[in-house]
Amino acid sequence: MNNIQEFAQQVFASQPFSRLVGAELTAITGDSAELSLTIQDHHLQQHGFVHGGVISYLADNAITFAGGIALGGNALTVEFKINYLRPGVGTRLVASAQARSTGKRMAICQCEIHAEDGDTRKLCALAQGTVVPAG
Repeated sequence: MNNIQEFAQQVFASQPFSRLVGAELTAITGDSAELSLTIQDHHLQQHGFVHGGVISYLADNAITFAGGIALGGNALTVEFKINYLRPGVGTRLVASAQARSTGKRMAICQCEIHAEDGDTRKLCALAQGTVVPAG
């Protein structure tokens, strides 16, 4: 298990965009991943909500990590969809993804994105995607 965590953290650390956004890989298992983000002003759109692109990034990356680990290595998302349920407001976003079906050539993953503010946690988006091995 420790090797999976080390591998995942190494891959995450090599993503310049993840560093730019300020995301963290907070949990990883054999078929799931959790990313989090402390909400900053530069993540917001004109209404004061977290921009949909930020939420979408968290979902896509969490899905790719969950599917990639389930498939045994580096992976790419080949498609995903997202449903925004409510505005992202609060102090932190958490994206939790899990591989729901894994074969030799692809993994189907689902992700929940929650907005947290103190003890309050609200589901703000749901996503699903297909992940394949890279290369």
